[in-house]
Formats: sequence, C-alpha cells, structure tokens
Amino acid sequence: MTLHKKVLSTILGGAVGDALGVPVEFKKRDTFRITTMTGYGTYNQPKGTWSDDTSLTMCLIDNLLDKQDEYDLMQKFANYWSDGYWTPYGEMFDIGIATSEAIRHYKSGLPKEEWGGSAEYDNGNGALMRIAPLAFTLCDEPSFTKRKEEIERIAHVTHRHVRSTLGCIIYVELLICLLDGNEPFEAYEKAVNLCQKQLTGTEYEAEFSAYERVLNLSLPHAARKEIWSTGYVVSSLEASLWSFLQSDDYKESVLTAVNLGEDTDTIGFITGTMAGAYYQLDGIPEEWVCQLAKKEELEKAYKKFADIC
Repeated sequence: MTLHKKVLSTILGGAVGDALGVPVEFKKRDTFRITTMTGYGTYNQPKGTWSDDTSLTMCLIDNLLDKQDEYDLMQKFANYWSDGYWTPYGEMFDIGIATSEAIRHYKSGLPKEEWGGSAEYDNGNGALMRIAPLAFTLCDEPSFTKRKEEIERIAHVTHRHVRSTLGCIIYVELLICLLDGNEPFEAYEKAVNLCQKQLTGTEYEAEFSAYERVLNLSLPHAARKEIWSTGYVVSSLEASLWSFLQSDDYKESVLTAVNLGEDTDTIGFITGTMAGAYYQLDGIPEEWVCQLAKKEELEKAYKKFADIC
C-alpha cells in the first residue's frame, strides 16, 4: 500500500468513525443501535457530519503541512472554535472542556507552557483524538526519544498531564506498528512492550498502573461490560483498542466502538484510524465514505499531507 493510500485509509477511517458516532454521542449503552451512517440525533446534524475529532486532526495536518509551531496550531484551534475553520458546515458544534480552556489561555496571551491543563482531572481525550497524523511524520524516525518528544510537543498544547501524554504515545506507536504491516495483536504487543521498555525509569512509569489492562495485554480478554467508553483518556484508548481487537473488519470495528455509547464520536474516530490503517481503504464501506461531509476537501488535504511525510 502506498503512503498516499495509508494516509487516506487511516485518517479517512477516523472521519467515518467520527461521523457514525456523532448522532448518538452521550447516549447510554444499549439504548440505541447503530448499523449504518445516520443523521441528526444529539447535535441535529445531517448524515455524514463529523465533529471536533476530525476538525482538530485537520488543524494539525494543516499545521504540519505549513511546518509551523505550537502557536500556529493553537491559532488554528482558535479559528475552529470561533470561526468554524475545518468544520463540515462552517460552524463549530462540539469541543472538549480542556481544549476550549487551553484556547482561552492561548488567546489571553499566556505562554505555551500554561495553555494545557496539567492536573489529574485534565486527563480527557482531547489530545488523543487528534494526534494520529504524527504516526506518519514519525514513522521513519528511528529514535523513540525523538518520537516521544514530538508527541509531547503536540499533545501538551491542550493536555499536559503525563497520563494523557502516555496514552498518546501508546496510540501513535500502535499506529506506526500497524502501518508497518503487523497484524492487530502483534502491533498492539509490539507497541506496548516498546513503550514499557523505553519509559521505565521516567516520569511515565508512575502512570503505568492507570493503563494496566493495556500494558499487561489483558484488555482483549475483557468483557464488554468491563469496557468504559467515556471521555477519560484511559477509557477512550481502552474502548477503541478493545473494539478494534474484537473485530474482523473495519465495519465491525467502528460499529462495535460506536455502540458502546457515551463518547461515541471520539471512540469511533480512534477505532476508525486503527481499523483504517490495518484493513486499508478497500475495507471502509464506500457508501459511508461517499456520505461524508466535505469528502473531496478531506481527501485533497490527506493527499497533500502524504506528500510531505
């Protein structure tokens, strides 16, 4: 698979998962059943509408295309927040609390070290949900330390707590392993083993216990009732990874994720990137892709991004 197709299948896979989850975000598990692309619901948006997961990912892609710094990235986030930049219909309808607070800090003139929250209660999934493009810019970087530092740089603009950043590191390393051609469980095992080896003895080791089920490889064996699907970073990573590892194709992966309820758009997006990376573009239902808002604009941006990776 060419790099262009890898970028397209991974990030487009995320956008499709996002759009599947938008109509049922915040709904309790088993009070609904999603089987295909639907519309309206929670935000009263048309079928194929994607949310902040895709929007902020596109902001990061534009930032990487422009080879700009954290200030440029935050300005793009601010433009999304206030002007509807990279939204389906020119208006923002969804944004996380920690991300909006970080934007306020940026707009007030605080230094970048003070934008993102660093308290334990700041461990939402707002950095995790937009970090996937780094799997492409970092896949040829041989140094784990340099990959980690770049993930930290991008994650910290909105989320500075070590627990949130650890989730981002595990996720990006997993995507890199999938893009390298590994089978799902093999990619998962390689990624978590590498992270534990490289991060033992650092500030991240204190957070290993928060990700115990991920790091000890027991997560795939958990029952559905043991999987939480909230906006907490650990739960979001667990739910996405569990959904991907339980499934045999892209469609099953994202439907499993979205039907967990609660933070359906983000968990659909993250699962969709994993499944898209592995099952490739042909594995994503064409009907769903065609229903995406601004499909052509998304694909054009993905192709431009692939050119610089």
